Amino acid sequence: MDVTMAVLLALVLGLLMVKFALFQPRNPNSPPCVSGWIPWLGAAFEFGKAPLEFIEQARVKYGPVFTVFALGNRFTFVTEEEGIEAFFTSKDIDFEQAVQQTVQRTTSIPAEIFYRNRSRLYSMMKGKMGTSSLYLFAGTLCQELHEHMDCLGTAGTENLSDLIRSVMYPATVNILFGKGVCPTNKSDIKEFEEHFQKYDEDFEYGSQMPEYFMRNWSKSKKWLLKVFDKVVSDAERANPPESNSKTLLQHLLDNLHGKHLAPNYALLLLWASQANAMPVAFWTLAFILSHTSIYKKIMEDIVSVFGKAGKENIEISEDDLKKLLLIKWCTLEAIRLRSPGAITKKVVNPIKIQTFTIPAGDMLMLSPYWVHRNPKYFPDPETFKPDRWKEANLEKNAFLDGFVAFGGGKHQCPGRWLAIMEVHMLVVLFLYKYEFILLDPVPKESLLHLVGTQQPVGACRVQYKLRQ
Repeated sequence: MDVTMAVLLALVLGLLMVKFALFQPRNPNSPPCVSGWIPWLGAAFEFGKAPLEFIEQARVKYGPVFTVFALGNRFTFVTEEEGIEAFFTSKDIDFEQAVQQTVQRTTSIPAEIFYRNRSRLYSMMKGKMGTSSLYLFAGTLCQELHEHMDCLGTAGTENLSDLIRSVMYPATVNILFGKGVCPTNKSDIKEFEEHFQKYDEDFEYGSQMPEYFMRNWSKSKKWLLKVFDKVVSDAERANPPESNSKTLLQHLLDNLHGKHLAPNYALLLLWASQANAMPVAFWTLAFILSHTSIYKKIMEDIVSVFGKAGKENIEISEDDLKKLLLIKWCTLEAIRLRSPGAITKKVVNPIKIQTFTIPAGDMLMLSPYWVHRNPKYFPDPETFKPDRWKEANLEKNAFLDGFVAFGGGKHQCPGRWLAIMEVHMLVVLFLYKYEFILLDPVPKESLLHLVGTQQPVGACRVQYKLRQ
C-alpha cells in the first residue's frame, strides 16, 4: 500500500470514528445537541453564518441549555439564571484552559509560558488599571486626546468609526506603550493600521483555525510581531526604576517569564486595548447623537462643569467625570446593547446544570449579548435607556444585576475601568469641542462574531464643526 492510500485510509477511518461518535444515542442526562451531519465540521456552517441568531434560535427550539458540535468541539450554551450562576461560581470549570488555545493561535504564546505568566500578569494588570490607579492615566490621556483631536481641523465630514480611531488609537497606544514607541504619526501609521485591522477583523477565525487556512491574517500577525520586536527593545532600554514612571508595557516586561516572548505579549496587549474600546466609543457617540433629548441634556451637563463649550483645551479630572454621570450611563448602556456574543470556560469535571450533566471537555458558553436582552434584568431590553443605570451603585464600582459584559467572579476584564474612563473622556472632549450632525442612520450591529464588542454594519457619517 503506497503512502497516499495509507493517508486516505487513515482519513476515512478518522471520519468514520467521528461520525460514529456523533450519531450514537444521546445520553439522556446530556443537553440536546445540534450536531449537523458532516463529521468534524458538525454544525459549523450553520453556526458560522450568523452565530448570534443561531444561539437565540437554538434557545427557543431546545431550551435554556443546549450543545452545539462544531469543528470537532462541543460548545454548551447556558442562557438562564441557574446556568449563569454556575458559569461564574463553579469550581468545575476553568477560564484559563478555555482561552489558552486562542492565545496560542493568535499570538504564538505556547501553553507552558501562558500558564506560568497568567496569574502574575493578571494581578499586575488589575492593580495598574484598577480604580485606585486611574489618576495616573487621566492627565496624560486628556493631553493625548487633545493632541490628536487638534489634527481633525475645524470642520469635516467623516465616517464616525474612522474619526474615533484616528484619535483613540494613537492616544491609547501612547499611554500604554509610551509616547513615540509604537507607530502613531501619519507617515508610519497607515501600514501599521492596515495590518492591525486585518489582524483584528479575523482574530476570531484565527483563534479557531490553523494558520495555513488564514494566510493574509497570518502575514499581518507576523508583520506586527516584527514591529513589536523593536517596540519591546525600545521600552526595555528606556525602562525607569521608579514604578510610577513606567508604562504598562514596562510593568509587563518586569513581570514576564519568557522575555523572548515579550513582543507576543505586547501584541496581545495592543489587541486587548483596542478591539473593544473603539467600537464601544463608536456606539456611545452614535447613540447619543441619535437621541436628541439625551444629546441636549449632556451638553447642558458639560456646560455646567466646564462653562461654554468651545475650542479651549480643557483639563478633565476624575472628579469632573463623576459630575458627568449621564455620559457614563450612555457608555454602559452602549456596552450592554453591543456586548460580546459569547464568553467561555472549559468544563474540567462534569457539572450539573438544571437536569443536565455537562461532560468534562465541553466548552461552557455564556452570551452577554443575549443575557443583556433578558427583560427580567433589563426591561424594554432593545431600547437605549441610559437612565436605567441610575439603579447601579457605580460609586462602589457595582454594575446592574445581569450585566456580564466584562465577565464575572475572579476573571473580570482587568482593564474595564480604564476603558470606561477612556471612552467617557473621549466623548466629553468630542462634544465639548465639536458640533456633530449625523448624516446616516445608526447602523445595525453585525451578527457574525462571538468575540468582542459587536461591530457596526456599514458606515455612519458625521459632519463636525468646531464650536465657536
